[in-house]
Amino acid sequence: MENDIVTLAAERLVDWRTAALVGRSVAGAGGIISPTERAQLAEDIAEVVPEAERLVEEFTELSPGGQRSRGWVMSREQWLEANLRGFERMIEPFARKLLTGRQEGALATVRRAALGAQLGGLLGYLGHRVLGQYDILVPPDDEGLIYFVGPNIVGVERKFSLPARQFRMWICLHEVAHRLQFGTAPWLRGYLTGLMDSYLNSVELDPGWLVDRLRAALDDLRSGRSEHRGLGWVFLLMTPDQRDMVRRMQALMSLLEGHGTYVMDRVSVDSVPAAGRFRRIMHSRRNRKGLERAFQRAIGFDVKVRQYDLGQRFVSKVVQRAGMAGLNQVWDSAASLPTMEEIARPESWVDRVLAS
Repeated sequence: MENDIVTLAAERLVDWRTAALVGRSVAGAGGIISPTERAQLAEDIAEVVPEAERLVEEFTELSPGGQRSRGWVMSREQWLEANLRGFERMIEPFARKLLTGRQEGALATVRRAALGAQLGGLLGYLGHRVLGQYDILVPPDDEGLIYFVGPNIVGVERKFSLPARQFRMWICLHEVAHRLQFGTAPWLRGYLTGLMDSYLNSVELDPGWLVDRLRAALDDLRSGRSEHRGLGWVFLLMTPDQRDMVRRMQALMSLLEGHGTYVMDRVSVDSVPAAGRFRRIMHSRRNRKGLERAFQRAIGFDVKVRQYDLGQRFVSKVVQRAGMAGLNQVWDSAASLPTMEEIARPESWVDRVLAS
């Protein structure tokens, strides 16, 4: 009964059917893959994931935990559906808080459809671009599962005439690195989802509260106290506690993505001869121009890329100074995680964590 109540709250907040319809429309099906190509991709991923896991495990000295990594080659639609389910699970507590005891007015249907369309459109856009994903929101039974979007992988390989097996190994190295981060630090999943839950639970939609926050934001701008630079205008409307939660999430995501990229780059030196070419292609692919560039800025994509670059620099500098064993202390506990300030100044993290 409890799960039914939570699901009902999420469904009352967002029209998931509209989200799926819009997402599928925006994402499209991608390039056509023949049955033979699909079978070859699935076979390659099944073989390459365990090999990538072995290489990353040896390099990082991290552990996958209870279950070994395994890949699922999926369509864009399957990827969209999996992520919509993850979002639904994530916002359920917020939906319950927001809607419990509230009478739904005539605009509820419009609100549900609008939220569904926005979420579906965003995921549909991402569905064009994502190659692989380790999803931390999967149920426990699916622990160790890594998504690979077949049409996107094959599409990039065709467009740039890439050596398929090498490219697939290169992608796997990055996603397996994420898998081992969470396998080594079982507390990490709860920490990250706890931050998400805490932030959502802190959100208030009362008009009076929003007016007060807007006034406070304007005061910050006038006084020069604003911390929003590089973080988006929404940051201005947050309370101090919300800003702290967001910065902690940003620091963690910078670490996770920076570490994944660092590991991929280092391990691929010996295992993926064409890795340098792959890096150049992916760099140009994520730095689009024109209308898509404007859209990326609107959704904060450019901010995310800069943070991930900082994360990679953080990992590289810490390894140079303290070795892989020193870096791996970052996975010991939440207290060992770097702040955004320490991401920008790796030596300060080394002095705080490794000197204690």
